[in-house]
Amino acid sequence: MTDQLLSRLRFRGPKRILSLDGGGIRGCATLGYLEHIEEIIRERMSPEATLADYFDLIGGTSTGAIIATLLALGHSVAEVRQRYLELGPNVFSRRTLWARLPWLGPKLFTAWSVKPLEQHAKRLFSEKTTLGSPSMHTGLCIVTMRADTVSVWPYFNHPGSQYYKDNADIPLWKLIRATSAAPTYFRPIKLDVGEPGKPDYGIFIDGGVSIANNPALLLFELATLKGFRLEWATGADKLLLVSVGTGRFPQRLREKDLLGSQNVFWAHTVPEILMHDASEHNERMLQYLSESPTARRIDWETGDLKGDLLGGQAQLSYVRYNVEFEQEELRAASIETTEKELRSLRDMSAGANARRLYEIGKACAKQHCRRDHFPAGFDPTQPPAVKPGVFASPLVAPSP
Repeated sequence: MTDQLLSRLRFRGPKRILSLDGGGIRGCATLGYLEHIEEIIRERMSPEATLADYFDLIGGTSTGAIIATLLALGHSVAEVRQRYLELGPNVFSRRTLWARLPWLGPKLFTAWSVKPLEQHAKRLFSEKTTLGSPSMHTGLCIVTMRADTVSVWPYFNHPGSQYYKDNADIPLWKLIRATSAAPTYFRPIKLDVGEPGKPDYGIFIDGGVSIANNPALLLFELATLKGFRLEWATGADKLLLVSVGTGRFPQRLREKDLLGSQNVFWAHTVPEILMHDASEHNERMLQYLSESPTARRIDWETGDLKGDLLGGQAQLSYVRYNVEFEQEELRAASIETTEKELRSLRDMSAGANARRLYEIGKACAKQHCRRDHFPAGFDPTQPPAVKPGVFASPLVAPSP
């Protein structure tokens, strides 16, 4: 399978990338979009096609990495949805003892016990299912952050990449555990990053605590920079990047939180502040590199970048889908919410919202996703890598 995957990644026809943001339980909204995208793909390819059959590289951060990994193993969105709607609420089910202390606890200690996350990660991916597993159907990138060296680490299953041999045997559940370790939410994890037989350890946290919570720009770099050894061709007819978010909304901190007597505790909001700012920057750059049909106004100065094109020529085709967690925007998709529900839906750790978030993502996808976002010129011109036929972690088909 390694040779087949390598052949697919090195094939020089038009290439397709799927990028999935981090965002905790809000990843359920991502599944609604993915289900609609899969329907479009199946119309183009076959009724049984999966996203791994269409996309040559699927990457994600944190919750997006969990979904990306299941998709890269060849599972349908329905299979992923069934398992994810079970996983999400359970991961955010057990608060740590210290975090239960009123007022002070949640501000000084990690909020959630990591045991449910580890247990479910091991159920999804056995110890033998590794980054270099022959069960992989397509390219996979899991974005993590190495805290002790303050550097983004994209774990990539490209057999020709520089560090593939060092990383190929790392169990997928450990990489999922690493990319999900958001500060204030879960404890970090220590991973062996040395050459085989020469242990060397790093401390890893959620890749969202970096510029790559929205990993789309990083995946573009991974696909095109010489150092990553893919060197895919750029151009609007050569590279398609589909980016799916976990929802956005205005970010504001109150004056008393910043300047009041309790301002020392406002730092627990930093992970979401970073994710928001990084995503805005990444969207701006990708709109600057393309003539995106989904371009939106990034800010009042730069607008939606229509008429701005870096170098005067599009480097890729780029589409971005995301739920706007605002009443007016949701109403346009025939979704009614109260202000109280809206505040809850924005919470990355509100596990009880899993199914509601999926339904919102599905409704917004019908409004946002268009078939012409997937031009016929990007239809695969060769069969995807041969499927091994046996999944490392079989999923039961969902009930109708």
